[in-house]
Amino acid sequence: MLNNKKIIVVLPAYNAAKTLEDTYREIPFDIVDDVIVVDDASIDNTVEVAHRIGIKHIIMHEKNKGYGGNQKTCYDTALKLGADIIIMLHPDYQYTPKLIPSMAYLISNELYTVVLGSRILGKGAIKGGMPVYKYIFNRFLTLTQNILINEKISEYHTGYRAFSREVLEKINYHANSDDFVFDNQVLSQIVYAGFHIAEVSCPTKYFSDSSSINFKRSIEYGIGVLKTSFCHFLQRTHLAKFKIYE
Repeated sequence: MLNNKKIIVVLPAYNAAKTLEDTYREIPFDIVDDVIVVDDASIDNTVEVAHRIGIKHIIMHEKNKGYGGNQKTCYDTALKLGADIIIMLHPDYQYTPKLIPSMAYLISNELYTVVLGSRILGKGAIKGGMPVYKYIFNRFLTLTQNILINEKISEYHTGYRAFSREVLEKINYHANSDDFVFDNQVLSQIVYAGFHIAEVSCPTKYFSDSSSINFKRSIEYGIGVLKTSFCHFLQRTHLAKFKIYE
């Protein structure tokens, strides 16, 4: 705990058997109270590894629900377990768990209600192995999103996020997609609801065992991101209404 706030780390897992243990071992359990793994019908032995390393809360989807569907289960479970601070960390070891104390501190001290681990702050993205086309794609989408959403965030596409309980109880994340665009819909909802977002610089680590989507899926994701941003623009300018902002 920090300042009597219960901290739960959620790990949305899919075929994470090779990297789950490395990720788990770096979690700072001097402040983290619980860890939840939600396995999205992996075809490897992710669940067996989770049991072996001693993770207490393991949820298995019988059918693959998608990245967004996995997160919905993660957040529902964390809220049921009484989390005050929920930190979403990918179990592919691309993001270092060593930033958890910094992210949790900002929320536990009521400075911010949302904290993102940004791979773009600083100059480490390309150096850390991010493919050049993904970096350019990331920068283009983020610039467009900031204009449409009227926000100033360095990266909307990070999978490393910390939320206060209040945020997840207020936004309607169940109305979001079950696919990868879920992440952007959540940030759009958070900005629209008036919550303030902090960012901390996160080292970039790309290697063969890290999860990634292919070029075709990246294009589909980008189209979904732009659609979400346009919907946000129409909603905030009172030109249309969308269910995800209810």
